[in-house]
Amino acid sequence: MLRITNFRIPLTEDTPLEKLAAKRLKLPAKAITKVNIIREAIDARRKNNINFVYSLEVETALPEGQILSRFGGDKDISAAPAKAFEPVVPGGKVLLHQPVIIGFGPAGLFAAFILSQHGYKPLVLERGRDVDARTREIAEFWRNGTFDAVSNVQFGEGGAGTFSDGKLTTRVQDPRMRQVLDILIAAGAPPEIGYAHKPHIGTDKLRTVVKNIRNQIIELGGQVEFLSKVTDVILKDGKLTEIVVNDTRHIPCDAALLAIGHSARDTYEMLYQRGIAMEAKPFAIGVRIEHPQAMLDSAQYGQAAGHPKLGAADYALVYHDQASGRTAYSFCMCPGGQVVAAASEAGRVVTNGMSLYARDSGIANSALVVNVNPDDCGSGVLAGIEFQRHYEELAFECGGKNYYAPVQTVGDFLHGTRGSTRFLVNPSYQPGVTPADLRKCLPEFVTGTLVKALPEFARKIHGFADAGAVMTGVETRTSAPVRIMRSSQFMSVNAQGLYPIGEGAGYAGGIMSAALDGMNAAINIIREYRVN
Repeated sequence: MLRITNFRIPLTEDTPLEKLAAKRLKLPAKAITKVNIIREAIDARRKNNINFVYSLEVETALPEGQILSRFGGDKDISAAPAKAFEPVVPGGKVLLHQPVIIGFGPAGLFAAFILSQHGYKPLVLERGRDVDARTREIAEFWRNGTFDAVSNVQFGEGGAGTFSDGKLTTRVQDPRMRQVLDILIAAGAPPEIGYAHKPHIGTDKLRTVVKNIRNQIIELGGQVEFLSKVTDVILKDGKLTEIVVNDTRHIPCDAALLAIGHSARDTYEMLYQRGIAMEAKPFAIGVRIEHPQAMLDSAQYGQAAGHPKLGAADYALVYHDQASGRTAYSFCMCPGGQVVAAASEAGRVVTNGMSLYARDSGIANSALVVNVNPDDCGSGVLAGIEFQRHYEELAFECGGKNYYAPVQTVGDFLHGTRGSTRFLVNPSYQPGVTPADLRKCLPEFVTGTLVKALPEFARKIHGFADAGAVMTGVETRTSAPVRIMRSSQFMSVNAQGLYPIGEGAGYAGGIMSAALDGMNAAINIIREYRVN
């Protein structure tokens, strides 16, 4: 197998990839037997010359050494690297009880899948409902404001990521990343996530993928129980001995993977009361901002905007305020998506962003958030939770106390006025919005930083700070406000048998990194224990 890197193909080129690869290797087309795309990215720095940039693996009918000998000085043509993982061999310790996984978001989902693959038959306990029931109940909330504390955007099968853009980008460099993608593709995710530079699944397809992986876990001997909230953990001499479910059911347990997600505030409080080592950590809060998707496409691609090969454009923006030391940045950008109601507690308003696979709503949205440090929240490990709750309650009040969200145009926000409804796009948040002053439901250091950041962002993307752009509050769940302390072996530093994983434990920042964290924790347990 040969590897071709930095292979640039113009947007307007329609020749099949196999023929182009043959030309690059100076071979007849019939000598190419197979081409696999390893990576595909778009170079739009020159809008009049947009290119796709590929890394390819190519099989040929000719000896590879013979071909490589002709490209000795070409750094972009080489032998494809070997793809081999160190085998996962069970350890010598006996696991007395089936492993328990608490939470069924990406970290819990992949931990359960890997354990099931290796014959460990885990028990998954999820406080929310299955993805189909959850989808119906969330839709009802978005239609009429009927809030359900059990089944919402934060809780239930698939976790918060199930109602998002389904973005799979991550800064984590992990050799098992390919394995995660392969599992998702086998479960029904679009094949291009295996090579796209910025892969995404879309919430509509992700719901099916999650359900398919759950069914595989069950077929391999695992168990998945919904409406099963872990309300206590029993420790004896610093070792986990039992898990308590719904206050009544006691399950013997010597290995539990804690994948609770970033919004399980009551679970954090329980763990803190039980003395599980935790620390406050930074997070961020702010708003969602919406623009016409066509505006961003034009800013990114120029006259090529709308080309069927390009799809909806995205962006990533950062502003550092030297005077205050604060940073404002875009987060969880959703091309062609919508702003969604994401509350998980009654009497509070929370926003998030979501896109379908097609990204065809015509509206782009992203969080614009500002960093929050533990010192901003007051003393105490759990002070960040109360900080978040306070501003979510203010947003609930500003929205009208009916789960409507407060909105403000960028023009009003920058000029300190309120009430304008001359929106560039109709606000997409449901069940509805109320024009308000966002300064009344966000800290001054957040709004002050955003006032400085918006004009800077407009210098990078023309029209970004247009007076009619829509800002919806509040976005508070960018990450967990606490970290559950663990060792390099994924185990709690003071509770043997408890393995904090994923976003809720403070060790991940999205679907992909959470899935990898859950997978690696499961592999660590397999290498430590054998089944009884």
